[in-house]
Amino acid sequence: MLQLRPYQKQAVDSVFEWFEGSGHNSNPLIVLPTGTGKSLVLSEICRRSIAEYGEMKIVVVTHVMELIKQNHEEMMRQWPEADAGIYSAGIGKRQHKPTVVFCGIQSVHSKAHLFQKVDFVIVDEAHLIPRKTETMYQRFLGSLRVANPHIKIIGLTATPYRMDTGTLHTGDGALFDGICYEYSVLDAIRQGFLSNLVTKNTRVGLNTSGVHTRGGEFIQSELQSAVDIDETNRLAVDEIIEWGSDRRSWLIFGSGVEHCRHLQDHLLRRGIICETIFGDTPKGERAQIIDEFKRGEVQALCSMGVLTTGFNAPNVDLIAMLRPTQSPGLYVQIVGRGMRVAEGKKDCLILDFARNIQRHGPVDVAQTHRGPHVNRVGEGEGALVKTCPECKSVMHLSARQCLDCGYEFPQEIKIVATASVLPVLSTAAPTFWVDVDEVSYTVHNKIGKPTSMKVTYYCGLLKYSEWICLNHEGYAKQKAIAWWRKRSESNRPPDDISEALGRYEELKQPVAIQIKRNGKYDEITNYRFDVLRVPQGESRLSV
Repeated sequence: MLQLRPYQKQAVDSVFEWFEGSGHNSNPLIVLPTGTGKSLVLSEICRRSIAEYGEMKIVVVTHVMELIKQNHEEMMRQWPEADAGIYSAGIGKRQHKPTVVFCGIQSVHSKAHLFQKVDFVIVDEAHLIPRKTETMYQRFLGSLRVANPHIKIIGLTATPYRMDTGTLHTGDGALFDGICYEYSVLDAIRQGFLSNLVTKNTRVGLNTSGVHTRGGEFIQSELQSAVDIDETNRLAVDEIIEWGSDRRSWLIFGSGVEHCRHLQDHLLRRGIICETIFGDTPKGERAQIIDEFKRGEVQALCSMGVLTTGFNAPNVDLIAMLRPTQSPGLYVQIVGRGMRVAEGKKDCLILDFARNIQRHGPVDVAQTHRGPHVNRVGEGEGALVKTCPECKSVMHLSARQCLDCGYEFPQEIKIVATASVLPVLSTAAPTFWVDVDEVSYTVHNKIGKPTSMKVTYYCGLLKYSEWICLNHEGYAKQKAIAWWRKRSESNRPPDDISEALGRYEELKQPVAIQIKRNGKYDEITNYRFDVLRVPQGESRLSV
């Protein structure tokens, strides 16, 4: 059996803690970044469910054939004796009797009666379930509820929101009731499980000023007409080749089939082996192209969107976005294609010709759209960042030194807003370390909210605070439990704030905390419990 990483084990534990606690009658979401092993977590949830609850029926459903095969194969590696099958017309298998069945929603949406009483439904890529009731997912799940009104639905996703209706667990008709576990992109990068991302400013930017939107997204036909301009394509390809000279595997996202083909033509004329993949590309041809790309025989793949889900190529070290999108989920999925770790891969370069980073913010804190009045970064706003004149890296305005090449910025620098002017990761915001002299723990009451524990760090003449939400439910409580376990040797976290305040002496006190300046607010982003050693290039605040 494969060994789960710590965050994978925590994700699995959180599901069972959710069902055993106050959320036992509701449906949880697990949020794991692309490339952090959702298939393994999914497999372990199935194995442990059957081990703990006895005879069960579990259906794992998704919409992408590659994910069906990938999830089934992962389970058989993790649990070779599993009674597992596949129901997918595209794969050529219609097995509905095994204990665990991996399904394609297109194949089973009208076949719920075959599975009789299902106990758990696990939905991979849960963000693709539409809010509307008359959909394949909703009809399938509705039919399963007729046979078992107490059925539990578990969602897994890297992006817990839709582009037009906000988060998956809020609002009328939401299928899920809360997030039971979330692993952050930055934690995955810091712990070495995901590749770092870097951004370079580009000279070319795509103009979408005349493109209308429908259903929260650019109208595709208008978008392609607006951005598929031969001279723009040529100049963008020039920049891709320039920045990609020392990178081996490029993914290029265009705004339409013809746009992708025109980009491919320019690349081929420049001697770059490039292939295109679309929704109607035959399965055999698609598999062959992807295999050649993974082996390095094809340097660039160009597509609209079929490479955003279920595509696993760790070698990707350059992503060029020439597809503007209003969807934060699609933006995160695109960038996530470059975050897998591979031998010899230092990082993944993001070239944002489409200004998607400006629309949605850094990928680890991409802004969720909650309706038409969402406060987002505008296309013309660039005052919070600057570009290194030596290596063209993009970083926060307050940075004194380039995070990439070490260039020392003069005290004043002119800001020029061109194509993409925001860093792809929020780590480009300024941070510093402060020594901690003392820590206090107090009750914090907020009208209309559960009680929390306020933790205050006294650092010389300054103090910084955070709030630990043990009395909350869902993800907030899971996060609080993880916070406590990191500081206490006890295996049992407190049940509530009252118990926590009675046991505060168990907690290790950090010797230093890391602070990030986010506008006028300070955020605690990291802790050190041993002798403070500030990493090279990080600042330390003396007070």
